[in-house]
Amino acid sequence: MLVIYGAYVPHKPAEIQRVVCIKFKPGTSGETIEKHMRDFATLKNNVKDVVAYSAGKVEKSKADGEQFDVVHYLTFRTKEGADEYVADSDRLDFVKANEANWDKVLELNSNIQK
Repeated sequence: MLVIYGAYVPHKPAEIQRVVCIKFKPGTSGETIEKHMRDFATLKNNVKDVVAYSAGKVEKSKADGEQFDVVHYLTFRTKEGADEYVADSDRLDFVKANEANWDKVLELNSNIQK
């Protein structure tokens, strides 16, 4: 029998999803918004415990009052990973470089139901 230590790690299901909603200031160019989307997407490669990422532009309707323009979804393996994301230097640099274009931001963590 051959045993290789560390080769097997039991699967740990994802625990936390973070939703980031952003409303851009009026007059923000399409190019600026597209750059924001690309730059945010690269954050997933620099943050520990991100197991999934997706994003999209909000479909506009009269019912929602057009509160936000884009939504980002980050899924983390652990709550600690989600907490580390908030303090991550790459994320803080992204915020500093982009916040002048934002009218408002809503960030929420939610537990993933098992």
